[in-house]
Amino acid sequence: MKKLASIFFLLFCLSCGVTVNYDYEKNTDFSKYKSYSYFTNMNLGLSELDTNRFFNALDETMSLKGFVLAEDSDFIIDIESSTYQEVQSGSSVGVGVGGGNVGGGVSVGIPIGQANITRQIKFDFVDAKTNKLFWQAISSESDVLTDNPSEREEQFKAVVTKVLEGFPPKK
Repeated sequence: MKKLASIFFLLFCLSCGVTVNYDYEKNTDFSKYKSYSYFTNMNLGLSELDTNRFFNALDETMSLKGFVLAEDSDFIIDIESSTYQEVQSGSSVGVGVGGGNVGGGVSVGIPIGQANITRQIKFDFVDAKTNKLFWQAISSESDVLTDNPSEREEQFKAVVTKVLEGFPPKK
């Protein structure tokens, strides 16, 4: 039952929460890339626990796609993550104060509900020999705050799975 709930959560995350934009060098021979490594000074912007969850999901998915994590690799992965609060619009309550014949007034808008928290993760794949960027994906997901560690793990799996659907690009 727990496995079924995890699968449902993963499908839910894949279907509605993550959007990805891709870009790549069109003359790249993607078949030459078999192994990868990571840049040493990445700015993930995640907690240590979330960083471990993220890299576990990424390594697992890359392995399923046939890529090997190696020190002397064909390409290097650089990742940046940022989280921001979207500006709230629409739902608010206005409170106004005005004077009878004076013609002045003060109005204050009070937002209703919580603003969405959005996380954006940028994946840069760089050729290890030429040090040139050859593939990039930028993912965006809303409502990323959750306190449950297993849900956080599933969230990262969903993001990584969605992002790596586009790597290597289909001709």
